[in-house]
Amino acid sequence: MHLYALSNESEEYRRARDELLTAEMALRDQREQVAEMRRGLPAGPLVDDYVFREGAADLSQNEAGDYFDTRLSELFEPGKSTLIIEHLMYGPDWDDACPMCAMWLDGYNGIMRHIRNRTSLAIVARADIGKIRGWAAIRGWNNLRLLSSHDNSFTQDFGMEQNGGQMPGISVFTKEADGQVRAYYTHGAVMAKDQYRGLDLYSPVWQLFDLLPEGRGEWLPKLDY
Repeated sequence: MHLYALSNESEEYRRARDELLTAEMALRDQREQVAEMRRGLPAGPLVDDYVFREGAADLSQNEAGDYFDTRLSELFEPGKSTLIIEHLMYGPDWDDACPMCAMWLDGYNGIMRHIRNRTSLAIVARADIGKIRGWAAIRGWNNLRLLSSHDNSFTQDFGMEQNGGQMPGISVFTKEADGQVRAYYTHGAVMAKDQYRGLDLYSPVWQLFDLLPEGRGEWLPKLDY
C-alpha cells in the first residue's frame, strides 16, 4: 500500500507500516471533518471594540512617546475580514514570557509573509507594551504585530487570565460589513479538565518530534538552549 517502500524492508516492517498508514489517513480525515465542523459554526457574538496599546513596526522605537492606541477593529488589514489573535502568556509582573508561547511565536514570525496573504494576525499579552516590545526585540520578532491588553479586559473576557494566572490560546474574529467585530472561535491549550495539548497542531515542533522513535517524551521548550 505504501508508496515509499524500502528495497530491503522486512515483511514485518511493511505490514506494520501499512497498518500505520491506514491509521494516518484516518487521522487526516478526522482532522478535515473537525475543520469542516469549525467552518460550520453559527455566527458568534458581537464583541467590544477593545482598545490596545501598540508601537511602531520597528521594535527599536520603544520609548513611551512611540506608543499609540489601536482598536480591535483596526487590526484587520485592508481587504481582509478575518483576524487571528495569539494570546501570549506574559503577565504584567513577569520578567519573561512563557517559553512555550515563545516557541509558537518564533515560528509565526518566520511565516508572516504567507499568513498576511490570506488573513490578519496579531499577538496580545497582558504585560505592558514596552515590556512586550523589548522582549520581542531580543527574540527577533520583527514581523509580528504586538499589542498589550494591560489596560482593558480582553485577556480576561476570552478566558486567558484565570485566578490571576495567564493561559495560552488562540482566537479568530470576523469583521462585518458595518465594521462590527464578531468572535468566531477561541481555543486554548487546556481543552477540558485534565485534557491538554489543545494548541499542539499550531506548532510544527511537536509534529516533527512525534515522528521520532522516542516521540516528544518529556521535552519542553526553553527560552535558550
